[in-house]
Amino acid sequence: MAEIIQRDGTWTFDGETLRLVPGHDKNVSLLRKTLGELAVPLTALAGIAFEQGKKSGRLRLRLRDGADPLLQATGGKLTGGADPYQLTVDPDRYGVAEYLVDEVRNAHLIEQVPAASCPDYLLSGPSVPLSVSAGDGTASFDGENVRLEWNWKTEDAKSAAGTRSLTLDDIAAVEWQPAVGLENGYLRFTVKNAPTKAPPKYDPNSVELWGFKKDPLMALVAAAVQARLPHPSAAAAAAQADSPPAVPAGPAPQAPAEDHDALLRRLRELGELHQAGILTDDEFSTAKQAVLRRM
Repeated sequence: MAEIIQRDGTWTFDGETLRLVPGHDKNVSLLRKTLGELAVPLTALAGIAFEQGKKSGRLRLRLRDGADPLLQATGGKLTGGADPYQLTVDPDRYGVAEYLVDEVRNAHLIEQVPAASCPDYLLSGPSVPLSVSAGDGTASFDGENVRLEWNWKTEDAKSAAGTRSLTLDDIAAVEWQPAVGLENGYLRFTVKNAPTKAPPKYDPNSVELWGFKKDPLMALVAAAVQARLPHPSAAAAAAQADSPPAVPAGPAPQAPAEDHDALLRRLRELGELHQAGILTDDEFSTAKQAVLRRM
């Protein structure tokens, strides 16, 4: 098992799952503290990296597309402090961070985790019920219904219709956008058969955000809803099924064989890991046979 404990949080890898626990330091973001522990399966990872710095380093996880509803709903717009897949590392723990990276990369190599997008979410998203007050309203979600309530800062034209209730069947998509510079952010629900171009300030299906401390928590509401909507791959498959089949212009070209040189490099890498004692005899044999079958 590999583990690194920092004020920013604790990351533990047991060979199959990377557990990310936020720290209790006052500088840890409210979003990470509210989200709590994350269990990231090895199959959800696209990569891991460690970046050294003079005052501190940073561990970063990169997840496969479509693996996490939080990343899907926020579109990669979470800042470094609010990003649960980053960990600040003190200089005296650089060696531990590098060891953790090596352990995850070796397991990732042995398991041959595909780089392709995930057909289903591999993380469950934030727990519900969930309620957040920020910007011009309060967004609540109980796992089936979204409730939007307005406060005294809401524009009259938006609040006139009163509290807004949406079921999951009403929602086509959800998006969270942070406030950047002079541009306000928002939590927006796209309602089926009712598209709108109204700005969040006037859209009754949006909460406008102004860049205050609790704004990122609206991303948790977005992620909880996203986790219960059809996966993006299902929507893409449905759209493809609805489109007319393409008429082939000629015989379909054969798929190119996998790069022979790349497979040879993989064999050499496995051999080096085996000689270094990182891979056991059984692990090396299994990984080697998997590569040979692809040659």
